[in-house]
Amino acid sequence: MNARFLPLVVAFGGLLVGACTGDSSPDDARTTAVAELSSTGSPSAPPAPVTSAATAATALPSVRVDRAFPALPPLPRPVAMVEVEPGWFVVALQEGKLVGFAGHSTTAKTVTHFDNTAKTSRSGNEEGLLSFALDPDFARNGFLYVYYSAAQGERRTVLSRFDTTGSGAEWRVQPETELVILTAPQPFGNHKGGTVLFGPEDDMLYLGLGDGGGSGDSQGNGQDITRNLLASIIRIDVRGVTAARPYRIPADNPFASEAAGQRPETWAYGFRNPWRMSFDRAAPHGLWAGDVGQNAVEEVDRVVKGANYGWNLIEGTRCFRPPSGCDTAGLTLPVAEYGQGGSEGDCSVTGGFVYRGRSLPSLAGAYLFSDYCSGTLRALREPYASRPAVEVLEADGPQAVSFAEDRAGELYLLGADGHIYALTAGP
Repeated sequence: MNARFLPLVVAFGGLLVGACTGDSSPDDARTTAVAELSSTGSPSAPPAPVTSAATAATALPSVRVDRAFPALPPLPRPVAMVEVEPGWFVVALQEGKLVGFAGHSTTAKTVTHFDNTAKTSRSGNEEGLLSFALDPDFARNGFLYVYYSAAQGERRTVLSRFDTTGSGAEWRVQPETELVILTAPQPFGNHKGGTVLFGPEDDMLYLGLGDGGGSGDSQGNGQDITRNLLASIIRIDVRGVTAARPYRIPADNPFASEAAGQRPETWAYGFRNPWRMSFDRAAPHGLWAGDVGQNAVEEVDRVVKGANYGWNLIEGTRCFRPPSGCDTAGLTLPVAEYGQGGSEGDCSVTGGFVYRGRSLPSLAGAYLFSDYCSGTLRALREPYASRPAVEVLEADGPQAVSFAEDRAGELYLLGADGHIYALTAGP
């Protein structure tokens, strides 16, 4: 593990790391340091090492991970970033704020656009303001959607819409306009998921939710889509909504008919803690997610309509409950996976983006992601359907809390040290 970032595992690790090894119980504990898994797709596949750039059929380019805004002081727990308008970036801070800054190398200060700290719970280390997204028609209506842990009342997460005014440094979120779209009761303080985003073709809102926390999915939310929305990625229509009817169910959702009592919001399910999702900006605009594992395996999924990704029957492609002889019929296996521990010290996947920028043309179409503990930056290259090898781009990167994509398709990494990093051509 990169020694430069090791102390931050203790200081900031609960956001992601507490979701894997830290919440184990005696009956759930298996191995916490395993080798990388093979890409055969078999639930009992033997360990195999990650394919490195040096051994790949076509070598990956040299990539640098440098501070994008070197004059900007470290931000407290940055978890998401959006280029709200050309040249103006807004970052979500877990404590409950949105702050913005001009996107140039000499920028040295931020402006507070939104302060929701009074309503945002930080009682659990994985709770807080976790994500935000602009409405597809933001230029006209100014709507902003925010997903956060609520501070008052029962433990729950809230998806709300807010009006905004102004632009650039004068852009402001209007707290008094909050329209609560959806609330999700949360039994424990971890596994909140937390990415809210809009489909590039359908303008529907997608939200990833974890299994509610605890250890081993003790409440069985992963394989139950009748009682609640946990362990699922949901898809809802928020166009033209009101307080009386805060969202509608798209007619083409896989469980829209509720024929067997399923929650009609569900788009896909069987996730443990989908930490960071993204759409590929190029057609056919696939939806990607990194799903944090329990004690053994981290996985990357391509999310498709109606699919069951297996938690807590399987962790990655490995049997979880039962620990052997599990029935994987009808389950959708991950596109790729890697083991926790090992020489890199991996522990918690951070989902990223399919690269569509111009600075790194040889990475076009590759899905980039990282690991919170090790900071190892990895890539998957097409064809994805054949379970591509996981290739290492940078073994000594910063601890990755989240990724971001600017309007040009270039990628950024939000570090646990509070800095924002850009991915550029090396050396």
